[in-house]
This record gives sequence, structure tokens and C-alpha cells, in this order.
Amino acid sequence: MSKRRVVVTLSPSQEMRGAFDETLDPLAQVTYLSDLEGAQRAEAVAAADAVIALFITNELGDDLAQLSSTGLVQMLSAGLDRVPFDRIPPDVPVASNAGAYSDQIAEHVLAMALALAKRLPQQHAAMARGEFDQETQNREIGDSLVGVLGFGGIGQASAKLFAALGARIHALNRSGQTHAQVDRIGTLDDLDDVLRSADFVVISLPLTRATRGLIGERELALMKSEAILVNVARASILDEDALYEHLRRNPSFSAGIDTWWEEPHGNEPFNPRRPFLDLPNVIASPHNSGNTERSLEHAARQAAANVARYLRGEPVENLANRADYAE
Repeated sequence: MSKRRVVVTLSPSQEMRGAFDETLDPLAQVTYLSDLEGAQRAEAVAAADAVIALFITNELGDDLAQLSSTGLVQMLSAGLDRVPFDRIPPDVPVASNAGAYSDQIAEHVLAMALALAKRLPQQHAAMARGEFDQETQNREIGDSLVGVLGFGGIGQASAKLFAALGARIHALNRSGQTHAQVDRIGTLDDLDDVLRSADFVVISLPLTRATRGLIGERELALMKSEAILVNVARASILDEDALYEHLRRNPSFSAGIDTWWEEPHGNEPFNPRRPFLDLPNVIASPHNSGNTERSLEHAARQAAANVARYLRGEPVENLANRADYAE
């Protein structure tokens, strides 16, 4: 009996190829589209038992129609909001790579939160102006309350880091249940209570129909005047104008922003619609919180392990509910 076939649509590094091959070679023939040309590409996709993709629209283009016989589309990314579900045959399962970047992103969350709590951007700017302010107090993480919106891999990894510094954790997820150590777990029905009480709010939710525009002017007004908000999820969970105006009008409130409403492609300049980078109470990063030296290799290994489950007939993890993403 011939081996099953797995097609990798992205152009991977050697380290990623090693991760794919090591995990999948005993179970399947692994084909890389970057090694093929012309009609061979469409033929490989049409014959694939499983496909591993990163930016699937760019990588497959019109060949998305060839996925009708594919048993699993495994994304290398954790988020699925950019997957063209309307172009993927409706009976083809799609799995995210949730949790693959959790530890790296959690470190980024903590770095932003600490920098804002210790007022490092403001102090640096003041010293550059010749001011040497030793009177204004900074803040401690210990015994603070951290609200974690979205308690999957990133949320749980972030909570562990904050808890290690003595913070209390109030987390929200879809089920209102968790085996992780938290002080309180709830659902988005409890959002207002968490926003009112939290000293720090971490957004690590997926962008779905239910979370798009979740936090706007009303929700921001519920938060403490000196609260710190860190978003490493998707920008569209927050209302851009409402966040900018809240930060501008409330200088004691601060935000760490890693994901943006309009992100440039390639070498395009970054020109945000609102001038967040002019605000002293903002720390910005270019949507790179999960980008470390070995992050993609680790993500490749986790994605391949999920495809291996499918090939062995075992339950596949992180399957998408298409209704969450339907327009």
C-alpha cells in the first residue's frame, strides 16, 4: 500500500523541513510545493491527503479549488481569521496551530506589561529632555489583578508568568472552565466585571464573529484609570478610534500594542491611521511577539504532529468551527 501524501504549501527553512520530515516521513510522503513548477503544483494539491499551509491564499491561489479531496488543512498559524473558508470546500476540516507560539508571546506580554508598569517609556523620554524625576512612583506586579481575555495557550502561558510575580489571575474563555491555576474563571458574559477590577488586561482571544469589536468606548470606560492593556491577539478586537482617544485623554492609562488595524506588507512603510506612536503611554511592536529564532521550527513540529494524528486515525486537535468565522 502506497504512503499517504502530505503537501507543504509554504517555502520552509531547512530547520522546518527537518521538523516536517522527522515527524511525517514514517507515515506519509511529504511534498514541498516550492520544489515543483506549473501543473505539478495543482496535481500535488489535488492528490494530497493533508495540506500544511501558512498564508494559504498566497501559497495556493486558484489551486484552493483542488482541496476537495483533502482530509485535513493544517494551518501553521494560531489564528484562523485570515483563512478563506469560503474558498475551501465546506467538508474539508481546517485546524489551527493554537498554542504553537504561546511561550514566546507570553514573554512579550510580560515585557510590555513590566515596561509600562515601571513607566520606562515615559522615564526615558523625560531623561532625554534633561529631567531626572525620582519622585514619580512606578507600579508593582505583585498582588495586582490580571484579567486574561482568552485562556488558550497564550493566555495560560501569560498567566503563569504573572502569577510567578505574585499576581492574581481572572481569566475568561468560552466554556468558563479550566484546569489551570487561576483565582477566577468565567466567560465573556463576565467581561464587564473583569474590566472593572483588573489592573492589567491581556487580550489573547481569537478574532471571530463574537470578538470583533468586543472592546470599544464603553468597555474602556469601565477600566481603572491607571489600568494597563496589552493586546497580542488581533487589532480588530479593539475599536481603534476608541482606544486612541482613551489613551490620549487618560495619560495614566497605558497600552502595549503588538497587532495593528492596518499592517504593511513587505517593505511598505508603517503609517497607522491614528498617531499611537506619538503617545507617551503606548509601547508598540510590529506584530512580532511570536517571532523568535526557533519559533517557526517549533510551530512546524507541532503542526506536523497534528497531521500525524490525522494520518494515524487519532482525534485531531484545534479543529475550526467555521461558523465562528463566517461573514
